[in-house]
Amino acid sequence: MAFTYGFLSTHPPTQCGLATFNSALAAHLTGGGVFGGIVRVTAEGDDERPQPGVVHTWTPGGLGGWRAAATALESFDVAIVQHEYGIYPGRDGQDVLPLLRCLTVPSIVVLHTVLARPTPRQKALLEEIGAAADAIVTMTGTARDRLTAGYRVDTGKVFVIPHGAADHMRVPAQRRSRPHLLTWGLLGPGKGIEWALRALALLGGLDPPPIYTIAGKTHPKVLEHQGETYRDGLYELAARLGVSTAVRHDPVYRDQDSLSRLVRSADVVVLPYDSAEQVTSGVLIEAVAAGVPVVATSFPHAVELLSSGPGLLVPHGDPTELASAVRRVLTEPGLAGKLTGRTRGLIPTLLWPAVAARYDGLVRSLVAGRPAPAVAMLP
Repeated sequence: MAFTYGFLSTHPPTQCGLATFNSALAAHLTGGGVFGGIVRVTAEGDDERPQPGVVHTWTPGGLGGWRAAATALESFDVAIVQHEYGIYPGRDGQDVLPLLRCLTVPSIVVLHTVLARPTPRQKALLEEIGAAADAIVTMTGTARDRLTAGYRVDTGKVFVIPHGAADHMRVPAQRRSRPHLLTWGLLGPGKGIEWALRALALLGGLDPPPIYTIAGKTHPKVLEHQGETYRDGLYELAARLGVSTAVRHDPVYRDQDSLSRLVRSADVVVLPYDSAEQVTSGVLIEAVAAGVPVVATSFPHAVELLSSGPGLLVPHGDPTELASAVRRVLTEPGLAGKLTGRTRGLIPTLLWPAVAARYDGLVRSLVAGRPAPAVAMLP
């Protein structure tokens, strides 16, 4: 028996982490003839043209609002809802709550953020979302622990399913003539790129000297409110530090094949994030799945995944420690292989087919617990 899947999220051509995640999960859950559809959430200025697989578009102030979106999801056996504060209409995205409450089909809410210090309103909203959902998915044990310790939720509803990753290993590693450091993802304040540039300036004496690629467009929200101020500041900082010729900006949003080639060309993925809140990082998962050593600041997901895995942790805002860790990976005999070798057995569990199978298993357990008349199965 196959179930039909409805997805509520931002979705391509919107360029954000949730859209990329939802697109990949939907593709792997609805392959092989399984039916599904996307209820796409858009913001002001998004491309509103019809997209394959999208059955309804929920726009701010659009006709029908959350009720029309809920009606579209009701035509499927299960609704999988991506949650991040602010992607849905209403203050803190509150309009997703009445939608969840009125669904009669089972619902799974996937939490991309669990704040350690939410506002009282954010805390109450997430608790009510958890109460309305049939299941809650976090992508790390850290997020689950933070959720169950800091919020009033039914712990029996909470499941940990990792963020999926593409099979980058199918692309042969293509090493460059100079050591290649890489950071990628949508760019904006908080990414900590300035610390990586300062660390690069401390890597003198390496022969040949490394090159550092900063890949990714400026985040659309940042671009809307601040323009390219952050990126321009990085250009200026690199010039002051004397490392401009070692820095390559690659401000494009890459497709999967192009991203795989880029990641597999790296000797070290550098994640110098400022945030101490980040319990889920898709870039971190993709780097681990690609078999590339990682040097990251001690944000929660990195602490969970790298402490005994394929990378080194450094303090936030410390370019000296960051440079020291990168230097170790590039020069210490056997260290890079030792780091990546620790997770060879883990990688298959992080790939999208395995992650989608876990969602499918969760869906089956939810549907099995529902009265038969509430389930419309495909033969």
